[in-house]
Amino acid sequence: MRKMIIFLFIATTLVVGACSQQEPERKPEPMLDNFVFVKGGAFVNKNSNYYGQNVTLSSFYIGKYEVTQKEWMDVMGSNPSAFKGDDLPVETVSWYDAVEYCNKRSIKEGLTPYYHINKNNKDPKNKSETDNLKWTVTIIEVANGYRLPTEAEWQYAAGGGQMSKSYIYSGSDQADDAAWYWKNAGDKILSGEWNWPVVENNHNKTQPIGAKKPNELGLYDMSGNVREWCWNGYGDSDSNSNSTRVVKGGGWMGDVGELSYLSNFEANGIGPDQGFRVSRGE
Repeated sequence: MRKMIIFLFIATTLVVGACSQQEPERKPEPMLDNFVFVKGGAFVNKNSNYYGQNVTLSSFYIGKYEVTQKEWMDVMGSNPSAFKGDDLPVETVSWYDAVEYCNKRSIKEGLTPYYHINKNNKDPKNKSETDNLKWTVTIIEVANGYRLPTEAEWQYAAGGGQMSKSYIYSGSDQADDAAWYWKNAGDKILSGEWNWPVVENNHNKTQPIGAKKPNELGLYDMSGNVREWCWNGYGDSDSNSNSTRVVKGGGWMGDVGELSYLSNFEANGIGPDQGFRVSRGE
């Protein structure tokens, strides 16, 4: 009887060991602090130009806030921003700077970089006459690292995803509730027509993240504060290279962009109203 018990114990141990080798324990994903899960689906916001277009997105994560100067400094080691402050959004960064940040942050946090960046080969699809870089940047499909949202993802998240109430701006029908823009981002509230000398004399600038009303998903500043880089080229629905890149949301020195408003900027362009937020796959 004793021999039988010992035999059963050894057999059970071998089976358990074999199972553990066949199914190794999965390494848990890093905690996504300050990220919001966006459940995929079709566009619900009626103010989106994707509404009714049979466009369906997969689920993803996106930053609750625009990338701050502190976050940028922790990864890149220097601060290019015109207006300094740890909790201010980083600005004066190009699209190339943004994708490089995504890769470096991914490496720092033990993730697989999402982009392959070739600085030596010029992107043949980039016909810009003013872009002196023209890096060839491609996606690594299986990577789990940080990335820029596509224009469709950005608009879907800004519009509230499946929880959308069809606001005009991200979180409200009133720009002042949700956004920092040329009328309210300075010493006093401005009125009338946009006028740069008036805006400049009003000391308009970026504002600390998260101070305005969030949208239905709990995302802040997707309307106003800084314009945000997206991955895809302007007018490029397949998210490939192009001469300019999509920017969304409007910023502190200009009009706040409605959700469907589509603008673009040279990939090497920089400005004190140009920043970004990052996303990740599900």
